[in-house]
Amino acid sequence: MKLFFREYNPASSTDKQPIVILHGLFGSSDNWLTQAKVYSETYNVYTVDLRNHGQSPHDDAFDYQSMVNDLEEFFADHNLSDVTLIGHSMGGKAAMNFALAHPDRVGRLIVVDIAPRYYDLEHYVIVDGLNAVKLNELTSRNDADAALSEYVPEPDVRQFLLKNLQRKAEGGFSWKINLPVISEKLSNIGVDLVVEGTFEKPTLFIRGVRSKYVHDSDWSRIKEIFPEAVLETMETGHWVQAENPQGFVALTKHWIESLG
Repeated sequence: MKLFFREYNPASSTDKQPIVILHGLFGSSDNWLTQAKVYSETYNVYTVDLRNHGQSPHDDAFDYQSMVNDLEEFFADHNLSDVTLIGHSMGGKAAMNFALAHPDRVGRLIVVDIAPRYYDLEHYVIVDGLNAVKLNELTSRNDADAALSEYVPEPDVRQFLLKNLQRKAEGGFSWKINLPVISEKLSNIGVDLVVEGTFEKPTLFIRGVRSKYVHDSDWSRIKEIFPEAVLETMETGHWVQAENPQGFVALTKHWIESLG
């Protein structure tokens, strides 16, 4: 699958280290615009729409092995190696699986607020809310926000989710995401890692102190699979990079630069 992506290059880009960024569930490459622009002062940056998200193709397959295959094609198409691979939440799981499957392509790994284990996803309520939005009856985004608010009380989370709502050229609204397939196969996103092995290169795990996705008890398994891993905790919730973009970029750039 040919994934949609955005590329941000510094003024002199021929020998700059590449960064590839993967969004989380219900997200898109747009979510990382602020961070990508700062990174691009030093690095070649690619933000990618994973399958069934953003402007990438829709497909009936929605699982981590399919995402790994998509990324393998993307890395080959762009001749990418020694990459700093960054992934948040679902994108973090995809990044971990890709690094294990293709350690020759990844030089450094940054995993944001997700651990290498099974999750009983709480996003089902979000899927219920998105499916409760009656697209054929919408007259404005405010209508969608009102319908979604019965399931998702947090205004900032609703704003994030409704970035997936788009106006159709012929009138009315549609979802950018492949909501039927995501709804049907969401349990595939909660699974443990699907690729076995270890990734023995520098790895940074970042978690939000107000998030419940990465527990202290996860650390022993993280170190088994990623023996070079270090852990940083930021004063945020689950959307670490969105809640404190400047702090997130400063932390990650300092870590990358410290590796030499």
